[in-house]
Amino acid sequence: MDSLTQIVLGAAVGEAILGKKVGNKAMLYGAIAGTIPDLDVLATFLTDNVTALYIHRGFTHSILFSILFAPIFAWIVTRYETYKNFKNWTWLFFLAFVTHPILDAHTTWGTQLFWPFDLRLAFKNIFVVDPLYTIPFLVFLILAMRQKRTTEKRRFYNKMGLIISTSYLAITLLLKWVAYSKFESALATQNIAYLDIDTRPSPLNSILWSANVQTKNAYLLGNYSFFDSQPISFESYPKNHDLLGSLVEDESVKRMIAITEGWYTITKKYNTLYFNDLRFGLLSLKPKSDSFVFKYKLEVAPSGKVSFIEASKGSNDGKKLLSELWQRLKGN
Repeated sequence: MDSLTQIVLGAAVGEAILGKKVGNKAMLYGAIAGTIPDLDVLATFLTDNVTALYIHRGFTHSILFSILFAPIFAWIVTRYETYKNFKNWTWLFFLAFVTHPILDAHTTWGTQLFWPFDLRLAFKNIFVVDPLYTIPFLVFLILAMRQKRTTEKRRFYNKMGLIISTSYLAITLLLKWVAYSKFESALATQNIAYLDIDTRPSPLNSILWSANVQTKNAYLLGNYSFFDSQPISFESYPKNHDLLGSLVEDESVKRMIAITEGWYTITKKYNTLYFNDLRFGLLSLKPKSDSFVFKYKLEVAPSGKVSFIEASKGSNDGKKLLSELWQRLKGN
């Protein structure tokens, strides 16, 4: 999830553990702990794109990281804080650390919660930024912050924030199941044979859902809104995996294919190959658009090593997409 959401979640967890003992300091330490796992993004400055993508939401988003580093941070805090209960500080940091990747596991990117095992959890039932999850949560946190640390109201507001946000997360799982069923029904009605189907919510909401459908030689991309009145339609995108040729043996290419779990297409333009990550969809809802959110130019060095260079995006691409999403969300 986005940084603000993780800060709010960490703060609420900190409040639940030590709010009564240390007041707003519990929220502060919880908020800090809630952001620490995302420091793995610094890898983008130290290594290539593919390695950075592989590292992201890896070790720092694991249960192992939470177990190892919670007592270390607790020990540091007890060196200078007047409240010295090492066990309670350890619980605060552990729960603030571990709830971060648990929430991330519900997004499209997912997380390696069980690192070092190569198993990425991605339930794909909530977009990385969802105001309906974050805003009520933030409001209740602010209300709790304004109360004295020993009052019942403070605990009530914090508890309500946790309950409402978690309930919404559970509702999105139900919405995903309904949307998945709609896509399955549409494929059956249109007599489309497919190998696999992957669904996810569109940006900033849980009303409009997208599907990637794998067939033998292509991927079908479709959208469904709960306000739709017309049948679901699908756009076909050839896999073109054969365009990689011998490049498929390159370690970076193998790693990128593993990261996308096979959900990718290859396009060729002016003798240049592009690797399109299908998991995050397109920057446009217009038919036959090839403007993928994550599109990488493949550059081959004289040594044969392949580099992935992320294709630049226009400054207005995001605004156009939000406008198109808003119109599509209201139904077809």
